[in-house]
Amino acid sequence: MSTDTMRTVRIFRYDPKVGGEGHFDTYQLDIPKPEITTILDVLLRIQKEQDPTISFRFACRVNMCGSCGMVINGREGLGCKTNVSDLPPNKDITLRPLNHFPVVKDLVVDMGPFFEKFEDSLPFFEPKEQRDEPYKIRPDDPNRVAIGMSTDCIACGCCVSSCTMVNNHGNYAGPASLTRAFTLLADERDGLFVPRLNRALDSCYHCRTELNCTEVCPKNISGTRAIKFIQRLALKHLKDIKPIAPHPFEEGKPVDAPAPDPAHAKYSYEKTPGSSRRNFLMAAVGVGSVAALSCVLGKAAVSPTTEKTKLQWVDVAKVDDIPVGEIRAFPLLYKRTRAFHEEPVNTTVLIRRDSADDIICYSNTCPHLGCAVSWNPASDRFECACHGGAFDRDGKVIAGPPPRPLTRLPFKVEGGILKVEVA
Repeated sequence: MSTDTMRTVRIFRYDPKVGGEGHFDTYQLDIPKPEITTILDVLLRIQKEQDPTISFRFACRVNMCGSCGMVINGREGLGCKTNVSDLPPNKDITLRPLNHFPVVKDLVVDMGPFFEKFEDSLPFFEPKEQRDEPYKIRPDDPNRVAIGMSTDCIACGCCVSSCTMVNNHGNYAGPASLTRAFTLLADERDGLFVPRLNRALDSCYHCRTELNCTEVCPKNISGTRAIKFIQRLALKHLKDIKPIAPHPFEEGKPVDAPAPDPAHAKYSYEKTPGSSRRNFLMAAVGVGSVAALSCVLGKAAVSPTTEKTKLQWVDVAKVDDIPVGEIRAFPLLYKRTRAFHEEPVNTTVLIRRDSADDIICYSNTCPHLGCAVSWNPASDRFECACHGGAFDRDGKVIAGPPPRPLTRLPFKVEGGILKVEVA
């Protein structure tokens, strides 16, 4: 049983030499500071202190490379970004590999199928015209803003793992591939608009708008928004939609490379309808309907995901429980609604209390890469894993690359309870 500091960690184990379905091994680990201990830290400690045979991937450790994607307590995430304090206290921690990927060993999966689907969407930029001078694009250009966050995809595979349709449609390109296609289809400088739209369209119709990919993305990218954007483009460009060669899955062909063990083989599927939805769209939607449907689809499926999340007041702690003259981290648990879905938020807020009435509330998110910031009383400063990022007591940058100070959260006191305003 897990306690306040002693946590039970269950890790999925699979040895390709043994084969089979795999199993879970259980470890006990003392975690005295869960707010600054990541899941990757947990794995490294278990590997060093208890079991050196555990296999997992990691590289940058700052939410940039996507190598440490895994399923943490049933939800996809990055090991380096997920703090132990983000998980329910006094509960076991369960780690397993991403869904829909062949398992290589333990938490390591074969990303080959993922990048094969990436190639299907023509993920490279092909200029429409040759220029002697580079394009000049302002950061606030509407076209740049539209694709802004989607260009931050780090190809971690979390969205694909969370998508139930990946398991049901072998020729489905998946959220990551379609998000990449979206960024290029929305770029007026690109010269592959028609072939890219034709390649992406059929996959878009496999999406069931479950928003799983949006909920788990560690970079806060909405794959659902990208898919609905492509569907809207299809309505606007019916004349450009042309049949394309069937995908191997549509012809019922087996996957080329067999896996070493049937339990961990690449998925195989029955023949699925190829371009039936495409043909239906061409036949059923007249020119007069395109404008109306495009407006409805754009309003219903794209616009809501671009709206700002509403602010709300969330309880932090009793004011009497916040010590004067110290800086403490307090858990912040609440739910927020984004577009069509509600998601739980489990984070922390950093409270500085200089006197009975002098309180400052800082967000624990680094303004550089989104790493978790914590207070280090030994160095008398806020620190994060973001390339040595550090802030003084006032939240001002004193080291590392963060572009601006820590965010101060609005707060108020009601009935002796400190509340902060968050999105």
